[in-house]
Amino acid sequence: MTLAGFIQQYGYLALALGAFLEGEAVVIAAGLAAYHGHLAMPLVIAIAATASFLGDQPYFYAGRLYGSSLLTRFPSLCTRKERIDHLIARHHVLLVPSLRFLYGLRIVGLVMIGMSSIGVVPFQLLNMLSAMVWAVAFTFIGYATGHGIHLLGASSDVTQIIVITTVLLSCTIAYVIVQRRNNDPD
Repeated sequence: MTLAGFIQQYGYLALALGAFLEGEAVVIAAGLAAYHGHLAMPLVIAIAATASFLGDQPYFYAGRLYGSSLLTRFPSLCTRKERIDHLIARHHVLLVPSLRFLYGLRIVGLVMIGMSSIGVVPFQLLNMLSAMVWAVAFTFIGYATGHGIHLLGASSDVTQIIVITTVLLSCTIAYVIVQRRNNDPD
């Protein structure tokens, strides 16, 4: 089976799993595959938005169902909860959609929103809206990456894989360097 055939056969499933588990890289790769005609762009956006939306539900409902026991287990959180509840109640219209783009805060934020007094329906509506914006944004990043690689003259599959691997590896190395500098106490 060729790489293109593999992507066409399993790409949507991989996209659904990756988007469910917070996989921006998977959505970007699906956008790149859409550029090359291996996946359909509208379907990529729809699957990414739906899977991402569904992936947020366990965290929200964990906060809703088990939040009080979490506070009982960690009493130091009780003092912060009142302030966080106030912030969530006041700014939930901006906070819920923004969480999807705030890396490192998404899961904790969803649990805290689940623990708050925000209703299920307003949360679901804002979350679905943000999932759609997120899916469109990252799909188009992948699509634009494919177009950019094509403009650079990298037309063969092997050359494209080398370019993509180099870019991803460079980004990963830069991320690790920045994280180490931020965590360095000196």
